[in-house]
Amino acid sequence: MRDEEDLWIFGYGSLMWRPGFAYLDVEPARLYGFHRAFCVYSWHHRGTRERPGLVLGLDRGGSCLGRAYRVARGLESEVIAYLDAREMVTAVYRPIRHPVHLPGRTVTARAYVVERGHAQYAGKLSPEEQARWIDGAEGVSGINLDYLASTVAHLDEMGIADGPVHQVWRLLGSPEV
Repeated sequence: MRDEEDLWIFGYGSLMWRPGFAYLDVEPARLYGFHRAFCVYSWHHRGTRERPGLVLGLDRGGSCLGRAYRVARGLESEVIAYLDAREMVTAVYRPIRHPVHLPGRTVTARAYVVERGHAQYAGKLSPEEQARWIDGAEGVSGINLDYLASTVAHLDEMGIADGPVHQVWRLLGSPEV
């Protein structure tokens, strides 16, 4: 099996701790050209239309450390259908195929990047604004603060220092996971 023929999925937020699909391998990965940011108002998973939460998106510029999952042959269509249903509830994300760098090699992975023209795109908010949107929000997938806590825990577990995410965590009075 050659890596470039396999389906790889890049995870940078909840996909790091709850992929929700069967995979053969998971490896640390870096995606260039996009960065992890709290730039998406959540009207479904971590908030509502009346009280939006704030979740991560891959926004233009920089790079992002995360995880790449290799999907078993024959399950590609099933995994893509699952992820599209999960990630594109309101079409705020757009799937792309993009190179990701794994230890010692580069593969092409499917990643979900934010649609800047979408009504849920929050743009660049200050850490204080991010904390305000996150604090108290809840959607069908749970409490927004729990999403932040899980993100921080998994970034820490992977040895990823993400200054902006960790800053929001500290602002909410939760310096340790």
